[in-house]
Amino acid sequence: MLNRITTLFAEAKDLNTYRMSNKEMVIEIAYISSLCDESKVSDFILVPFQKELQPFDDIVERNPQFQIIQDPAMWASIILRGFVLLSVKGRIYALDTARIIRNETPATQVETAILGPQLALSEDMVDSINIIRSRYPSPELAMEEKTIGSMSHTRIMILYDNRHVDPNVLSEVRSKLQSIRIDFLNAAGQLERKLSGKLGLLPTIIITERPDRVANSLQRGKIVLLLQGTMFALIMPATFYEFMHAVDDNYDSFWMTRMLILLRYFGVILTITMPALYIAVISYNPELFRVQLAFSIAGSRSAVPYPSFIEVFIMLFMIESLIEASLRLPKYIGSTATTVGGLILGQAAQQAGLVSSIMIIVTSVVAISNFVVPVNNMSISIRFMKYPLIVPAIFFGLTGVTVGIFALLCYMTHLRSFGKPYFRIFGPIKAYTSDIGQVSEE
Repeated sequence: MLNRITTLFAEAKDLNTYRMSNKEMVIEIAYISSLCDESKVSDFILVPFQKELQPFDDIVERNPQFQIIQDPAMWASIILRGFVLLSVKGRIYALDTARIIRNETPATQVETAILGPQLALSEDMVDSINIIRSRYPSPELAMEEKTIGSMSHTRIMILYDNRHVDPNVLSEVRSKLQSIRIDFLNAAGQLERKLSGKLGLLPTIIITERPDRVANSLQRGKIVLLLQGTMFALIMPATFYEFMHAVDDNYDSFWMTRMLILLRYFGVILTITMPALYIAVISYNPELFRVQLAFSIAGSRSAVPYPSFIEVFIMLFMIESLIEASLRLPKYIGSTATTVGGLILGQAAQQAGLVSSIMIIVTSVVAISNFVVPVNNMSISIRFMKYPLIVPAIFFGLTGVTVGIFALLCYMTHLRSFGKPYFRIFGPIKAYTSDIGQVSEE
């Protein structure tokens, strides 16, 4: 039995196998430690077998919790459900020792979903593996453990599916992890910076707390990194489309999710371009507006004593300060304080003639549009992307905005995530399938 089990789970580092003997018999035990409550294994198998108070085969036969397994093809699925396989005198038994931790881990807080599962990963890496295995019960799930940090010695687990993973991407991930030199590694964001580089404008690794996103990514050939002490996992490689894809898109209707995805792309375009377009049109090309709208904007700016780009910087500074304050304040007063602060500051600034009413509308649209991005590290990058476009808009107007957008698109098309093309906006990338030697659509 053990030979077959170790062959099926050759890459499972959490597989425990034992061959024990006493004066009467030899037994074989196999189970996955991250899925099982090892105290049950000790109470029902190890202790009775070692004490030899009565023949162990009689104990097993009389206990209804031990179920006889006739078909060896069921062994893998039984073990992956948290059972222990026990071989006694040529007969195979299964004992349910599943460790249920669903009530011990917190609910999702960063990536919320309405219809999806509400359970998040755990800061204990073993518990996170338990949650992932319960959602991805495949014997092809491989694990590799590494340690990073000369002083912290942080444990990292590499998870991937042997059937779907691209060996070139896996080799690149291993080499990058091997080349990391750091004293303390405490969070997933630190590891993401070390793997993708400090100077990248856009993230190339997804940071998630959702086990359902992790399970879907493993099935599509992604590589997942788990860190001890943090409830966030890293998924790689990633495309721009996957950063725009929320987990709710898998649970809602097809046309509704397509509309929401288009809404997110439209929100990203507004967030990046609206401040720059406001400066360019107001300062250089007001003839693009209808006459009535141009007069309305000019009238709202009649009391503003400085150019449009200073007005933009004032409002962007205010909105960025409010967003940062909402993150740092205690959660019970954060939303109330920032909402009241935003209303008071916006109204007071407009009445004092520091900014125009049109600028308040532009700032609100920019802030709201940025929040439609479902992945947090991409949302933060999108918040920054509007500033490089403001500089050419100040000096060159619409021409500068056009050149800036073209340069951004060139950068995104050139970008790679562990060798895979990044700027794919209509769907996931192809997944590598090693057992048949061809690619399959994710």
